[in-house]
Amino acid sequence: MRTKDLSYWLFLAPVLLALTLVVVVPMLLGVYYSFTTWNGIDTGEFVGFQNYIDLFKDQRFLDSLWFTTKFSIVSVILINVIGLSLALLVTGRVRSSKLLRTTFFMPNLIGGLILGFIWQFIFIKVFASVGEIIGMEGLQGWLSTTNTGFWGLVILMSWQMAGYIMVIYIAYLEGMPKELLEASEIDGASPFQRFRYVVFPLVAPAFTVSMFLTLSNTFKLYDQNLSLTAGGPYNSTEMVAMEIFKTAFAQNAFAYAQAKAVIFFVIVALIALVQVYLNKRKEVEM
Repeated sequence: MRTKDLSYWLFLAPVLLALTLVVVVPMLLGVYYSFTTWNGIDTGEFVGFQNYIDLFKDQRFLDSLWFTTKFSIVSVILINVIGLSLALLVTGRVRSSKLLRTTFFMPNLIGGLILGFIWQFIFIKVFASVGEIIGMEGLQGWLSTTNTGFWGLVILMSWQMAGYIMVIYIAYLEGMPKELLEASEIDGASPFQRFRYVVFPLVAPAFTVSMFLTLSNTFKLYDQNLSLTAGGPYNSTEMVAMEIFKTAFAQNAFAYAQAKAVIFFVIVALIALVQVYLNKRKEVEM
């Protein structure tokens, strides 16, 4: 740090100041408020760990945490599988690959709320119409049950993020040494063997980044959950972010909601750090 000149710190100071005021200070205040009876205006009295004790007895919060965990596991697997498959497709010997890349990436440019309303129309209106035509009752009444609401959210999230993850995999696939692929092909390796023993180890860093991004995005999902199912039916598809929001603004229990947010932050941070650590150990230096 001593070797940096004054101009370096002058340029860096606005960013550090903004980060401190927007992220660090609110986070520290939030942790403090979680130990009080804060109602959004008045700090109230200090109650220690009472809010944290209560939240572990809150069945609605625990149910939303379990639902979010299941949703995140399924979504992370599907998004990375689809994203890698699309990346392999557009980096192969396919015509109009640039057009395909743009098309696959476009859903990520649409806002979460708009996507939720679009897919709500598809699941409720389009699926119901198709179900009536072909006589399939399973396509009718989508989003009216917990199971269909769960898969509706998974489909929406996978459709939105797969193109974004595809771009990450493309960057690593195009940076692979072509000599290794050519050598494996000359040695008689099948396409599956080339992917298993050459391609996949070399794109391991991309897998680490993609896993981190998908985990963080799926766990903190709110806008798509709001516009697609709004937590229904009977709060059975309510994810943690929505449950915390309702605790704060519907029940006016800001301190209690802040305690939930702190626990949620710790859980997501631990999962993300463990995931990055485990994936880093499996990476192969290119």
